[in-house]
Amino acid sequence: MGRPIERVLVLNAGSSSVKYQLIDLVSGDRIAGGSVEAVTDVHAAFNTVVEALDDHRVDAIGHRVVHGGTLFSTPIVIDAAVIEALRELIPLAPLHNPANIEGIEIARRLWPDDPQVAVFDTAFHSTLPPRAYRYAIPEAWYRDHGVRRYGFHGTSHAVVAQRAADVLGRPLSDVRLITAHLGNGASMAAIDCGRSVDTSMGLSPLEGLVMGTRSGDLDPAVVEHLVAATGRSVTEVVDDLNHASGLLGVSGDSDMRTILDRRASGDVAATLAFDVFVYRIKKYIGAYLAVLGGCDALVFTGGIGEHSPDVRAAACADLEEIGFVVDAARNEAGESRISADESSIEICVIPTDEERSIAEQTASLIVTSGE
Repeated sequence: MGRPIERVLVLNAGSSSVKYQLIDLVSGDRIAGGSVEAVTDVHAAFNTVVEALDDHRVDAIGHRVVHGGTLFSTPIVIDAAVIEALRELIPLAPLHNPANIEGIEIARRLWPDDPQVAVFDTAFHSTLPPRAYRYAIPEAWYRDHGVRRYGFHGTSHAVVAQRAADVLGRPLSDVRLITAHLGNGASMAAIDCGRSVDTSMGLSPLEGLVMGTRSGDLDPAVVEHLVAATGRSVTEVVDDLNHASGLLGVSGDSDMRTILDRRASGDVAATLAFDVFVYRIKKYIGAYLAVLGGCDALVFTGGIGEHSPDVRAAACADLEEIGFVVDAARNEAGESRISADESSIEICVIPTDEERSIAEQTASLIVTSGE
């Protein structure tokens, strides 16, 4: 091929935003980056990205794609056939994949000479065993319609798992980890020797932990009940579960920082939202400790996981008897290891870097594929 892959533009085209970073893999620098929010015209948003790049050289483009279904378990160089396959997956991710596809198509027109790669949120969780990914539903739903658990935030869980192993001074193939990606979107994973064996999100990112605006785990009968009680459609109710629930639904705020401030002043709704949020995390910690048959480290990452000592402390409170003991001073300081010396399980705080991982995977695939 021609010039080496040094500068990778990482794009995340969502339903209402376009996020971008231009990363120099040689120097490690982020040359440019930002987000275009409240997007109503994706083409205009991409023109804004082009202007922000200010004629910087781009060697390749890596796209974050939410759902790869069972078709894509590794990154793939994008061509017309890949785009068509992504269209087939739209029923599994109707809120995300259409925006991802539109972003890919625009990027291919704007940078026609640069190789482009799709990196999938679901890929890391392709190692889930059937007992973890199968729902107890009619076989035809799974066979004909792909109804199963896929999991998301895979790039983040993979990144922090490797970094946690480095912090522990052990190979990734020799550790059992529980990773907690906590942000406006939140998920957890049980990782055994580098392989994801369970994760909290399911067919869509709605399942699992309480999030900024998503309910997380919910009795599906709630949907039928609300349709009957309110006269609203299934689509409207599910939209509220995605965009008007979670922290927002309980407290009126989706930002954990605001909730923490309100909680500190004694606000009852904010305190309840905080308690519900950390209680769900605690339940998954216990579940994944059982799934793994023991654990070497619990890892907090994501905006909340990295920056909220209150959340970390509350999620681990009363778990001392099963091995999780937080050192209060280390936790407040946000050290990479916040477990107390007597803790039998390490507790770590590790920043995620999904964009750099996407850039590295993009460059590696292009080099090995000879694109």
